[in-house]
Amino acid sequence: MAILEVRDLKKHFGPVNVLNGISFSLEKGEVLSVIGSSGSGKTTLLRCLNFLETPSGGQIHVKGECLFDAADPSTQKEAGVRKKRLHFGLVFQSFNLFPQYTALQNVTLAPQLLAREREDYRQDRARILAEIQEEGQSLLEQVGLADKLHSYPHQLSGGQQQRVAIARALALKPDILCFDEPTSALDPEISGEVLRAIRRLAEQHMTMIIVTHEMGFARDVSSRVIFMDGGLIAEEGPPEALFGSPKSQRLQAFLQAVR
Repeated sequence: MAILEVRDLKKHFGPVNVLNGISFSLEKGEVLSVIGSSGSGKTTLLRCLNFLETPSGGQIHVKGECLFDAADPSTQKEAGVRKKRLHFGLVFQSFNLFPQYTALQNVTLAPQLLAREREDYRQDRARILAEIQEEGQSLLEQVGLADKLHSYPHQLSGGQQQRVAIARALALKPDILCFDEPTSALDPEISGEVLRAIRRLAEQHMTMIIVTHEMGFARDVSSRVIFMDGGLIAEEGPPEALFGSPKSQRLQAFLQAVR
């Protein structure tokens, strides 16, 4: 069974249709790259999956559970949105770190807040918080920031801030980790360290959806690639086929433009 199934997903903002019926599935451990021109709907797709936007139509299933069905109002109640978001981690292109917190505090804040809802929190508070701290340190070490635990965002480079954002997303143990053009706000010289961190996650079989403009990276790291155009999936397949033998003229033109 696929870990994620998206069926006929639609999104409109007033009269503007941004997603026009997106359907795809994702297996556990797969890396899906989403490419396409600006305005093709890539970021809106991620925001709908993470419930930062409410889809106008379609369904979203994770691990066989229907998280959203436009035809079923019971799946759209605001009270359940936070729990649904926990299935997904989202790394934004602009980092979105809390400037008043250290790298470690940024990573551990959400797990600490969630821990307060545990039945054993009051009794085992010290142990639970210690475990969260240890896990946060481990995640920052995993992205190569063991020496930056107590640094504030303004003391970090853009690449380091983005790696903190990756560790923060991993801290909630999402089923699927999503990236929205994770290197677009970085200098080319710095973006390599972020791409290396994502590559290591792929090697560890983390299930990921990556919206990216880095075609070489998408070709190397992806299990499958989706090319979006006009709010639709215009072409999809393994990277060697999509990049090596694009079928549609639209994809051919896009690849020529970004080379």
